[in-house]
Formats: sequence, structure tokens, C-alpha cells
Amino acid sequence: MFVEKSVREFVNETASSAPVPGGGGVSALVGALGIALGDMVGELTTGKKKYADVEEDIKRLMKEAQSLKEEFLKLVDADAEAFAPLARAYGMPKDEPGRDEIMEDALRTAASVPLEIVRTCCKAIKVIEEFSEKGSRLAVSDAGCAAALCGAAMQAAALNVYINTKSMKDRAFAESMNSELDKLLDEYIKKADAVYNKVLLELK
Repeated sequence: MFVEKSVREFVNETASSAPVPGGGGVSALVGALGIALGDMVGELTTGKKKYADVEEDIKRLMKEAQSLKEEFLKLVDADAEAFAPLARAYGMPKDEPGRDEIMEDALRTAASVPLEIVRTCCKAIKVIEEFSEKGSRLAVSDAGCAAALCGAAMQAAALNVYINTKSMKDRAFAESMNSELDKLLDEYIKKADAVYNKVLLELK
């Protein structure tokens, strides 16, 4: 399991010729780090008299953040597992009977996890947006960092969907995936950027 490795081991394996961890797994890890920063904002806010009026909101957000962090970490390894059938399919002779069907199934599997990473990033960005509004102003820079990381994770994961949908023969299925991605990116990258820019203005 990649999430059980040290930071150095994970980085070095990413830099190697091994196909995993790749863009999807790295995206999930970045998302986990982003929402972890959001959770830190909560930890630095709870118990402070100044923020007593939002204490319950912050506790709710922290619970959501902790759940999302675990989901992202599961997706790190899930992405590696989802890529394995595609790697095998690419290794098959082109004239192998049934190769096209096997390849199509493998492409769907490989695209499914990064799409889930994108969806999880959307949930994380919503949580981080609220952390940035209600959390301690001493930690607002961390909320801005969290938004930037989850926005970047979302964009990176999306590329790992698009590269697989591009090769699919079932264009209706591919376009349905692409359409969902397009909408999510349009809405949530704007939201992540808005959080970042609002924090930037507050700090400068």
C-alpha cells in the first residue's frame, strides 16, 4: 500500500519508471494534504472564545474533513489498483481475440478512480471554503493553501480521466464522463480560486 510508505519512498517511487503511483495517486495524496490543512484550521479554531459562536460549525467541518482525508488516502491505492488492468491490456498483442473489449473495460476502470478523486476534491473545496470564512484568522493562510492544493489536485485528476476517455471506443460513455468533468471543473476551480484570492487579499 502506497499510503503506508514514508514520504521519501513515495516521492522516489513516483520519480521512478514504475507506472504507479502516477498522476491519479499523486492527485489523491495532494487532496488529502489539502483537506488536512483545512482540518488544521479547525483544530486552531475550536476552544477559542473569539470563535465560540461558530464552534459547532467548526466541529462539523472537522468531522467532514477527517472523513474526506480518509477517502483521499483510500483513493491513492485505489488508483494504482485501477491502472493494473489497463497496463495488462496495453501489453496484449493487437490481434489478440477480445482485446478491444478488454481494453474498453480497462479504460473505464482506469478512468473511474480519478473521476472519484475529482468528486472528492469538490466536497473538500466546499468544506475548505467554509473553514476560510469561519476559522481562526491566524490560520487563514492555511485555508488558502488548502484551497489551492485541492484545486490543483482536482485539475490533475481530471487529466487522468481525459487521457482514458480519449481512447474509449464507446464515445457516448466517454462524453458522459467528460461532460460531468467539464461541469465540475468549471464550478469548483472557480470556487477554489475564489477562496485563494480572498485569502490573498486579506493577507496583503
